[in-house]
Amino acid sequence: MSGFLNVKEIKEKVSLLDFLRNLGYSPQKVSNGEHFFLSMLREEYTASLCVHEKLGVWFDYGGAGVSGIRSGSVIDFALAYWYPSGPQEVLHKIVEYAQVDIDSPEYRASGEAKTERPVRFQRYEIERMDEPGSNAAINGYLASRGICLVAKGHLYEVYYAALDDRKKLRRYFAPGWPNENGGWEVRNKNFRGCLGHKGVSFLQGSAKRLCVFEEYFDFLSWRVEHPMDPASILVLNSLAMLQTAKARAIKYDNIELYFDHDRAGRAATSAFIADLDISRDNSWIYAGFKNYNEKLVADISSGKIAIARTGLSGDVSKGLKW
Repeated sequence: MSGFLNVKEIKEKVSLLDFLRNLGYSPQKVSNGEHFFLSMLREEYTASLCVHEKLGVWFDYGGAGVSGIRSGSVIDFALAYWYPSGPQEVLHKIVEYAQVDIDSPEYRASGEAKTERPVRFQRYEIERMDEPGSNAAINGYLASRGICLVAKGHLYEVYYAALDDRKKLRRYFAPGWPNENGGWEVRNKNFRGCLGHKGVSFLQGSAKRLCVFEEYFDFLSWRVEHPMDPASILVLNSLAMLQTAKARAIKYDNIELYFDHDRAGRAATSAFIADLDISRDNSWIYAGFKNYNEKLVADISSGKIAIARTGLSGDVSKGLKW
């Protein structure tokens, strides 16, 4: 990955406690400036991972996880959490979840930004939510992703206000869905955002079979092809939720994984199977594509799949700001 980040600046600006909150974790107890968490680096039942608030360092009294790292700065934690990702990939992930500005010309010019840019909204207000179908711009976006057929019942039109980079309040709208930590995941063609805390999204189905997806649109792409499948569904919404997903999946007899065909997705698949060997990698279904949604869009474009667009149409080129 090109674009080297300023390690010193990250250590100075990124609060380890805020970083953990953004990942969806809360301390089990607080005492004399020490915050004790259930370790997210391995499976445990006592709060042994300690974060010292003033020093900004952590130590896992229960031992090291698979990475072999059990203490250090926010960077050391991220290296352990996203193991076996490399240092530069981990630094970029820290910036993604830290909600602070890292003044790095190399980062801005790295060319590594995804088409969907991750956005964290620190201050926001949801003004209303509607069933999908009335907003032409949202309809067009969903149609471009091939998922308009399954939008109703799984997505909402979310209208919200949020502060921009200049602290000016602006109004937006986007398709969105809730996660289990009370947050709302929102997407459009230019960014991936979260209103509130990150979390997984779960849909109850079969008590024995679980399908695990990295992203919600990949789940909806699967649903287009499997409209009557009774499996329970777990969507990470972010690979940062991998440990949470593994803890939720352990009670199922059959686990199917649908992660991206990239380095992070492959590492997550390997880590999942290593901890839960009953899991199986189903990403072969979209071999040749990065994810399930890319395959669906390609199949629709080539005529392999015909998708009705009844009730959902619009100009995808329109912006999602109002």
